[in-house]
Amino acid sequence: MGRAAEILGVTQAFLRGLDAARLLTPQRSEGGHRRYSRYQLRIAGRVRELVDVGNALDASCRIVILEDQLAEAQRINSGLQRELDDRGTEPS
Repeated sequence: MGRAAEILGVTQAFLRGLDAARLLTPQRSEGGHRRYSRYQLRIAGRVRELVDVGNALDASCRIVILEDQLAEAQRINSGLQRELDDRGTEPS
């Protein structure tokens, strides 16, 4: 956790707050230390950006969740559009 906080330029308490808000659920080492994936570090970095510009932590977490859901929906939509294009069918 210390290294992740250092990389992001945040405190360990900030990362624990993201864990408590259930935005991030890091893996645990055998010794019980939190281990963050690159994706989780990217999410935490985005929350930090939002907090730095004056958003509350809970609002920042919600924004990140919504951004992530939108990106996933756009990815699915693009895939479905490619399937339609491959079939030569246009949506009505």
